[in-house]
Amino acid sequence: MGERPFTIASWNVNSIRARQEAVLDWLRQHRPDVLCLQETKVPDDIFPADAFRDLGYEVSTYGQKGYNGVAIAANVALTDVARGFGDGESDEEGARLIAATVDGLRIYSAYIPNGKVVSSPAYAGKLRWLERLRAELEHRHTAEDAFAVCGDFNIAVEDRDVHDPWFWKAQVLFHPTSREALRQLCTVGLVDTFRMHHEEGEMYSWWDYRAGAFRKNWGLRIDYVFASRALSARCEAAWIDREPRGRPNPSDHTPVAASFRR
Repeated sequence: MGERPFTIASWNVNSIRARQEAVLDWLRQHRPDVLCLQETKVPDDIFPADAFRDLGYEVSTYGQKGYNGVAIAANVALTDVARGFGDGESDEEGARLIAATVDGLRIYSAYIPNGKVVSSPAYAGKLRWLERLRAELEHRHTAEDAFAVCGDFNIAVEDRDVHDPWFWKAQVLFHPTSREALRQLCTVGLVDTFRMHHEEGEMYSWWDYRAGAFRKNWGLRIDYVFASRALSARCEAAWIDREPRGRPNPSDHTPVAASFRR
């Protein structure tokens, strides 16, 4: 038998304290090598790291009280951990970016700002945040580097990623300028691993809590495992796991994942 693939997953858990058991259950069942988390909503000192260690996962966190927060959990040691951007500017948008090296692979967990309302200062901040991330990746990586950028990007790119493109095109999650900003980010050499393996539409990673959106499959695909071109050449599979979204007290997001030849 061949060597087990290296699996990277990402999940906006919408509060690790509210979803701790759901996350731990998912780890027990699927055993990814890496799990990137977003919207953990806790300061670093009260993140339940011991519960992850009991399952064999080390965790690095970048959190704050009540909102935002990102983390990376891995089944081997995490090294060279970096919190926030390295450009010298303040993290006015809060704790939204963490990076670590896992078994020689650089991995980023990112929680892109929502943007609230198009043309608002918050929306301008969202676009600026994406520009900063692109600059960070351009500064730190070459085209030959193998790295992954995972997380909740709060942007769907194509009509097939949105249940109602006509409605959403005026909103921050699918506005043309949001979509272009994400496309520009990908010019650093990022590949959408899910679209490498799936052409079909109506495959979503987020559903509103209201109006029975999950039951009706009124969703958007706004969560990604992006791989650099060098890493994407090793991508064997990618998927969205809808099952956790159908459980009681779910996050409004569900896990996304990709696996790679070692």
